[in-house]
Formats: sequence, C-alpha cells, structure tokens
Amino acid sequence: MPRFTYASRLPVGQEEAFAWHDRPGALERLSPPFLPGRVEHRDGSLAEGSRVVLRMGPTRLAPRWHARHVTYDPPREFRDVQESGPFAAFDHRHLFAAEGEEASVLTDDVVYRLPLGALGEAVAGPIVRRQLTRMFAYRHRRTVADLAAHAAARRKGVTPMRIAITGSSGLIGEALTAFLTTGGHDVVRLVRRDPADDEAFWDPASGRIDAGALRGVDAVVHLAGESIASGRWTAERKRRILESRTDSTRLLAETLASLGDEGPRTLVCASGINYYADGGDEVLTEESPAGEDFLARVCVAWEAAADPAREAGVRVAHLRTSAVLSPEGGALGKQLPIFRAGLGGRFGNGRQYDPWISLDDVVGLYHHVLTTPEVEGPVNATAPNPVTNAEFTRTLAKVLRRPAVVPIPKLAPRLLLGEMVDGLLYPSLRAVPRVAEATGYRFAHPELEGCLRDVLGRPAA
Repeated sequence: MPRFTYASRLPVGQEEAFAWHDRPGALERLSPPFLPGRVEHRDGSLAEGSRVVLRMGPTRLAPRWHARHVTYDPPREFRDVQESGPFAAFDHRHLFAAEGEEASVLTDDVVYRLPLGALGEAVAGPIVRRQLTRMFAYRHRRTVADLAAHAAARRKGVTPMRIAITGSSGLIGEALTAFLTTGGHDVVRLVRRDPADDEAFWDPASGRIDAGALRGVDAVVHLAGESIASGRWTAERKRRILESRTDSTRLLAETLASLGDEGPRTLVCASGINYYADGGDEVLTEESPAGEDFLARVCVAWEAAADPAREAGVRVAHLRTSAVLSPEGGALGKQLPIFRAGLGGRFGNGRQYDPWISLDDVVGLYHHVLTTPEVEGPVNATAPNPVTNAEFTRTLAKVLRRPAVVPIPKLAPRLLLGEMVDGLLYPSLRAVPRVAEATGYRFAHPELEGCLRDVLGRPAA
C-alpha cells in the first residue's frame, strides 16, 4: 500500500509534544481551514478504543470520516485507523522521538489504500499525495508555532490558568479555546443554555450570570456580540449591535467588581478597529482619537461598559480587531466564492486602507495579553503591514490564480445593504499594532500574501 511520511523538529521535549496532542482541542488546532472536515465527535482522549468523527463538508448531509485509536504508548506513539470514510484503508501513526530535554521530532507515518485499487491509485494517487502534503505541512507549522508560544509563556513564568470565555462558539472563540486547552489551560465557556460540566450559565439580555462559577477563575475573555455584517442596518439591528456589546460587557464588569479578589483579575474584551472611523492615509495607533460614525460610537460605548471592572482594580484590555482572515468565516469567507469564480474586484477606487489580521495572530494576541500583565487598555489587533483595498484585491487574486479586474461601484452594494456599506467597506483605516509590538508580540503573519497562502493552503509558486 502507498506510504506517506512527514517529519518536523518541535521546540519542546518528547513528553510535552505528546501531551499537547493528548489534550482537548488538538484535533481542532490541526484541522486545516482550507480542507473540508470539522470535528463532530471525539471521545476525549487518545486511549485505545476511543473514536473520532469528522464531518467532511459544511452541511449536516456531508459524509463522515470515522476513526478509532488502536495504539496509545505515551510519550512515544499513538495510532488511529479509519473505520469508514473516503479511503479504502487509512492507518496513521504519530511518532515522537526525543532530541534532548527541550526538543523532539514528530513523524506522521500514514499507510493508505484508495478505492478501486490500482485504478484509483492511477487516477487519484498524485492528487491525494499533494493533498496530504498540504495538510501535514499545515499541521506541522501549526504544531510548531503553538508549542513555541506556550513554551515562551512558561519561560515568562506563566502557569496553567482557568479562563472563562464568552462567544466560545464563534470563529475566534473556537480557535482560542482549542489553543488554550492544548496549552494546558482550563477553559470555562459562558453559555446561554443549560451548561455542561465545563460551562457556566449567563444571559446578558436578562442580566443573569452564574457569578459563583467565576470564583477561582483567573481571567475572562469576552468575545460575544451581535454580528455587524449579517444584513442591512435597520434601527432595530443597530440597537441590537450596540446593546449586545454594552449590556454583556457591563454585566461582566459589574460581576467581576463584586467578586473582588475571589474573582478574575483580568478582563480581555473584544472591540473593533472601527473605533477610529475613516482616517484616510493617517497612521492610526492606540492613541488616535475615536471617530464619530455608528461603529465608532459602538466601540466607544463598548469599551466604556468595562469601567466598573477597571475601577475595581481589574486589569482590562480591549482588542480592537480588524478583519480576521480565515476561509471558515468573516470577510474572507464571504469573498472567496466570488474571487474563485473570477468575479472579484476592488471596492470603488480601492485607495482605502483595509486593516486585516490572521486568525492565528488574533489568537496569539489574546494569549499575549492574557500572559503579559503590563498590557492593558486598547490594543490594535491588526497586522503590522496594512494594505489598500486595491492591494488586498490584487494579492488575493494572485494567491487564487484568478483575475480580479472589475471594480465594484459604491452604488450597487449601498442599494442592497444601505448604511452598512459605508460603515464596513469604504472607510480607510491605516491602523498599526503599536502596543502589541512594543510589548514583545511577534506576528506569525506580518505580510498579507504569506497569510493568505497559509490559510488557503496555497504554497508559493
């Protein structure tokens, strides 16, 4: 049967490398965003007999990949085999070899067989090997980067924390939760339904929260809020956008203030890069003044809602987040079908600056703020090299190898979406992450093309 192997040197010892894979969230961290596949079920460990189910597409009707773990030999090896799925057979060994106390080698060794035997191999064999190379290259990059980030935090004296997260089911929340749990931290998800063992109840609309569940928690990450890009901004939608942020933040801040030293002493809140509104070609730092349009006013009120915690001595930081680049959601997820069809183009004249950041760097910045006590107040969560909309369009088209030559006039989307277009698509926000860089954060994706190639699985030509 064909065999595929991929090996990388890891920046931690053998035991920590194995433990990272054995913790909750590892499979989510290792799933490439550019390939179909979402974790639908896992038994919670790598022990022999435990099972994993992957959904191989975006809908519930997509086919499933069922795998079972058959070998568990920490810290040297675990092995899983396909029980049903796209291959005729798939046997995957994960091997860990020590290289001293602070380094190790991870080898993924896969033996597989395609359907239809020799015919399947002749027709699809080269395509499958290319896909395996893309997938494991991404997995190994992610593994190395995550292990290095957690190792650097430990060198700073960071110990495992208990962290509560709102909005944990969103794009950022899911990625951050998996990153933290694989690093050995304990995550409590705040949810609006009946909570499970690792969850706590809250309902900002009614002002209810399980304050007792926050006792003994080290920090809260607040990500919840009504989407700003899911439809026309009616008066009712604007009210929900504002109140979903201010009411929830105020509830958290007042709860933390009431708990005193028994509760979390750090609150890290999401905010928006639209705090600054249209700045033209001006470079926008955390010291730049707030704008005056709708989204800027929302961001000002959103951040002010955390004042009760701040006044009670809680360290509060606000991550003013720009467009997060991931094919799984956000602006890029919406643009990809259009650009892949060759119908993409700049918005208007394209001279406005479009701030952007990779999902990995958003997660990295939350981790940086959580583990760097001197960081508080506003933090621009945006890549250090902002680009104009025209440059973004050219770069995405280049990575996808598609044309993007037809500009989108302002009138058409404005007729469809109204004020939302002026608030999201055309403001020029040349924001830079001055606080992040000044406090030692190193960006995984400082340049747009490298970021897009990584998240879309498109190697350089």
